[in-house]
Amino acid sequence: MNKKTSNSLKQYWQLLVDYLAPHKGQVTILSIASIFNIILKLVNPQIVRYFLDSAEQAAPLEKLTTAAGLFIGFALLNQGIQVLVIYLGENIAWLATNALRADLALHCLKLDMSFHKRYKPGELIERLDGDVTQLANFFSQLVIQLGSNLLLILGILALLWAQDWRIGLSITLAMLIGLLILDWLTKRTIPRFQAVREVEATLFGFLEEWLNGTEEIQTSGAKPYIMRRLFDVMRSRWKKTLHAMRLHVLVAIMPMNVFMLAYIAAHVLGSTLFRSSEITIGALYVIFYYIDVLKGPVWEIRRQIEDLQRATASINRITELLAEQPSILDGPGLPDLPGPLRVNFDRVTFQYEDDPDTNILHDIHFTLQPGKTLGLLGRTGSGKTTLTKLILRLHDPANGEIQIGTSTGALYDLRQANQAELRKQIAMVTQDVQIFQVSVRQNLTLFDESISDERILQVIEQIGLGDWFHALPDGLDTSLEAGGSGLSAGESQLLAFGRVFLHNPGLVILDEASSRLDPATESRIDKAIVELLENRTGIIIAHRLSTVQRADEIMILQDGQIAEHGSRSDLVANPDSLFSNLLQTGLEETLV
Repeated sequence: MNKKTSNSLKQYWQLLVDYLAPHKGQVTILSIASIFNIILKLVNPQIVRYFLDSAEQAAPLEKLTTAAGLFIGFALLNQGIQVLVIYLGENIAWLATNALRADLALHCLKLDMSFHKRYKPGELIERLDGDVTQLANFFSQLVIQLGSNLLLILGILALLWAQDWRIGLSITLAMLIGLLILDWLTKRTIPRFQAVREVEATLFGFLEEWLNGTEEIQTSGAKPYIMRRLFDVMRSRWKKTLHAMRLHVLVAIMPMNVFMLAYIAAHVLGSTLFRSSEITIGALYVIFYYIDVLKGPVWEIRRQIEDLQRATASINRITELLAEQPSILDGPGLPDLPGPLRVNFDRVTFQYEDDPDTNILHDIHFTLQPGKTLGLLGRTGSGKTTLTKLILRLHDPANGEIQIGTSTGALYDLRQANQAELRKQIAMVTQDVQIFQVSVRQNLTLFDESISDERILQVIEQIGLGDWFHALPDGLDTSLEAGGSGLSAGESQLLAFGRVFLHNPGLVILDEASSRLDPATESRIDKAIVELLENRTGIIIAHRLSTVQRADEIMILQDGQIAEHGSRSDLVANPDSLFSNLLQTGLEETLV
């Protein structure tokens, strides 16, 4: 066995252990039922043989009636067991694949932003759903049924050998030749099906990107380009599918050729042995019956090999996904940091992995005291959002340290933090608010059942959503639509603020949360922001100068470096400051 085959078997076995072990009771029943099914398929032909031989010898009617009754009873029992096998197999498949989907989704959520930049959402959906769906039959029946069919074939061959060694040898040779050729074809078909799965993932990623940008495509006149790209991807998919199916056709016709050889051998040897009275009419019937029974497991094996080919391609892609590891790892954890946080950037430099020669941030050095609000200004691409992502530890700096602490305690390097705990202490509200298709309660608490309804209602009034809430038909149990459909932009923003209030972080980052709102709605948001920043440290990424009126400090970034930083009042009073010049000229477009 070569190394590649060994690794494949290890992958199969690991998946089975991980996702079938929790359902070992059902798997055990399925295995026993499958084995019992094999026994019935082997025994029933012997009853027919007994019936034929007894009839040939003019046995009493009672003997024949008993044999017929046993045959019918075993046939009905076999059908009942088959229904049980199908039910258990499908149930196990759904349980196992759903658990695998959940694990893959959680794994993807733990991966760094660099990973999510490499893969489009459509590609990940195809892996999390399309590839896992391909494994449904692998979990439900493939392994057990493949083993059962192989056992049935071995049992039939053993009985044929017991009947006559010449019959057994000829049928065995036909089966071995067929299986060896199938194995040879399978090894060459699997990579082709894996290539099909990969191009399908590319297609789904392209469709997702296209559908999300429909409006821009229509207004920019890019439809010819999109259709050309779609044609190219679809043509690539067709070519790879055709390449795989050309070889798969040989897999499909193999059983027919195998049975042609088996029937020829049975006719020649069976008729010779019967004429020489070495076997009875019942034995001759059993030989042909068993060959006919062999069709079932051999055809099933052919189909299961096809499923295995597809499953192997999916397993390889899932294994590749699980092999992706985050570069940002949890530290030992930080002590509890109650109240507003202090933030310190100590000579921080950052570059993205795909462009290590370009500094997005360079030598950033400042301290934001607890309870203060920093207004962050700069042109698009100056590094404002990247700076806040470093605080949330979506990325780690290439050089320098980012530290947090309280007014009286020590400062701690963010690399020591547990990421989940860190993001409970730091909240970020952006222009795009994610609304889930769940109740108002769950949208506000983000599924934290420890938050009481009384506290939720208090926050709703505090953020100015009281009138909106009282108009809801089912109160906190009212279901909201995915994506915020049915909510105004202002209501979505206020719901996002409500989440922050309920989780009470020590640092709040606002990425121009009111830039797309009308003046009346912006006024409501401003009042909520005042409440939100009370007794909390705040960072406001601003694209409009009016947004930073409440800021205690102003920082202007330019080409990833600090161009100016100081108290807002001091900068306003200094006619030579960049901020003062912006205020005097009113050139807010310089921030865009």
